[in-house]
Amino acid sequence: MKNIKFIMILLMATILLTGCSKSTTPAEAPSSQDPAVSSPVDEPAETEATEELVLTLEELGQYNGENGMPAYVAVDGVIYDFTGVMEWSGGKHNGFEAGNDLTEEIKNISPHGVARLKGVPIVGKLAE
Repeated sequence: MKNIKFIMILLMATILLTGCSKSTTPAEAPSSQDPAVSSPVDEPAETEATEELVLTLEELGQYNGENGMPAYVAVDGVIYDFTGVMEWSGGKHNGFEAGNDLTEEIKNISPHGVARLKGVPIVGKLAE
């Protein structure tokens, strides 16, 4: 009788643990093109937005990654969304701040150059 109780408890514990664990499907697994993954990827991510965002430099300044705002950075007139990039947490990375046109900084100061822009979602363009 003790063996049956033990088997029943073990079976119930297994069922509970299996039902409560989170399974990762292939769609949920991180990919090399996930902007949160710090390794560079081959192609820029494409947005599925129906209308492209166009921001002035002043409007871009609102998207500084602080207080729940996304972290947008403009480079060569293209606006990239660094919100999901771990290194840009809080809208700042190695002295650079989101919400700005960082073309010169990324091209001439950053050790990565424009290579790290590949895979970062494009959300729009900077108004001329």
